[in-house]
Amino acid sequence: MTSTSSEKHKLGDGDVEVEGKAGAFAQVEHFEQMTQEVRDAQTFEHNLTVAQSVRVYKKGVAWSLLLSMAIIMEGYDSTLLPSFFAFPPFVEQYGTRLPDGSFTISASWQTGLSVGCQVGSIVGVFLNGVLVDHYGYKHTMLASLIFMILVIFIPFFSTSIEVLLIGFLAQGIPWGIFSTLACSYASEVCCTKLRPILATWINACWVMGQLVASGTLRGFLSRSDQWAYRIPYALQWLWPVSIFAACMFAPESPWFLVRQGREEEAVAIVRRLTSPGQGSGFSPEANVAWMSYTNKIEESVSAGTSYLDCFRGIDRRRTEIACAVWSIQNLCGSAFMGYSTYFLQRAGFSPADSFNLSLGQYGLGLVGTVLSWCLMHTAGRRTIYTYGLAILCCILLVIGIMGIATSPAAVRAVGAMLLIYTFIYDVSVGPVCYSLVAEMSSTRLRVKTVVLARNFYNLFGIVNFIIMPRFISPDALNWGAKSGFFWSALCFFCFVYCFFRLPEPKNRTFGELDLLFSQGVPARKFSSIHVDPTATHHSNGALLDASNLYKGLGAEVKGVAHGTMAANMTRKPVSSPSSASASVGVV
Repeated sequence: MTSTSSEKHKLGDGDVEVEGKAGAFAQVEHFEQMTQEVRDAQTFEHNLTVAQSVRVYKKGVAWSLLLSMAIIMEGYDSTLLPSFFAFPPFVEQYGTRLPDGSFTISASWQTGLSVGCQVGSIVGVFLNGVLVDHYGYKHTMLASLIFMILVIFIPFFSTSIEVLLIGFLAQGIPWGIFSTLACSYASEVCCTKLRPILATWINACWVMGQLVASGTLRGFLSRSDQWAYRIPYALQWLWPVSIFAACMFAPESPWFLVRQGREEEAVAIVRRLTSPGQGSGFSPEANVAWMSYTNKIEESVSAGTSYLDCFRGIDRRRTEIACAVWSIQNLCGSAFMGYSTYFLQRAGFSPADSFNLSLGQYGLGLVGTVLSWCLMHTAGRRTIYTYGLAILCCILLVIGIMGIATSPAAVRAVGAMLLIYTFIYDVSVGPVCYSLVAEMSSTRLRVKTVVLARNFYNLFGIVNFIIMPRFISPDALNWGAKSGFFWSALCFFCFVYCFFRLPEPKNRTFGELDLLFSQGVPARKFSSIHVDPTATHHSNGALLDASNLYKGLGAEVKGVAHGTMAANMTRKPVSSPSSASASVGVV
């Protein structure tokens, strides 16, 4: 049954009419008879515990962890380059001689090299959005790894700062691909309960890269020759070579195959990703049927898969949230974390001791990421992310207040507060962001939504690279720690945004999230609404338009003839009106 913009549907004897554009579900022939195996797949996924999920999806977990380890390279290099600006052998090779005989790399070249990586990453991120949709995750990953292996030669053998810049631009392209591909792949190869863990593992890989870089730099502090910076660059070859060898055997995402109409191949991939014998009632066929069902829902609501479609209809809201969530990583004062060594040295610590403390800083970040895995299954993603921002806002305010004082004790206190900031950041905003970005988008537009979100992050990262040195440098604004006031205010606005706009995706399947977004459910109501996306039929067999059937919640929900809808959309029994929750579904 097809509807037009002026068409009305009469359901049963109740004369309940639904007006609007073509009905989302009414146009989808697949929904005319709901199969039991799709319901079984949804029920099975909801009933899995985390431990059971790991047993069933242990092979999928392993592959996701492996591909995400490419992010270690990006974390490694993001720490390596700024540190080299203070390495005498590096500065002598690529810097300019001053009148007093010393060498320096100008501020403009420091900014250019740092921004060059970000520009390359922006290009790579957009390429990922095109390549994955056409060639899949596996082949895009393999091609990117080969490209990375080749372009590492450029900075390793470079003898001028211009060639070094070309190398960083080229390396930024695969870094951009890795950063978005790993996030999307992690959300598509495992079940709902494991999505947040695998997505936040990306943050753990980032922190591990920073930790390895700090340890490497600490080990080469005593060297004064060119190998003090060339060997750390050479170590970059370890990751792409080893990951490429394993990635050749990696399975493709079953969601990608479903979107390509290759359901039989998707079933075979699900068998590779799972151990069905570990979960009673698990069926690869039913699992793929559920994927196909979700894909049809999204096709009916938004048929296109271009970048423009990310800003149309219900996907506009989803894209906005994803872009904001990832941008907030650069808007909440995280640029401060890279300056802990600077403040410690100002307080009188030796370079060696400062690097030792930076190792502890990244170690705290790794512990915080692991802790976030436990918290997300109890508190939820929205709660951790939003109230994590509130705590970071307070820490930045304290840093700003301490910046007013000039004593060494106050500077040491700033360094200590930055260690605490790092821990809180890596419990909340750092890791949870990856889970939220992967879950906010529809499955058909996931890659492109993640691409847009990552590039918003990159753009604000470029802004940070430009303004942060000016805030800190004695030759510019010379705010020092007082810049904490600026970042605290910005972090507060981020908190307000998330409080009103960020929904809770905890324990939601992609199909359930599709329905909640299609109905315009307010962000703060997401966790209290019961959703049954498989109920798309009226009791008399008529097909309903789920995208236009209702707009309100609770008392505002519009019922269908003879209370049929009321049975599935009324409030649950609650002790107080404030804790009431509604049930959303179409029957």
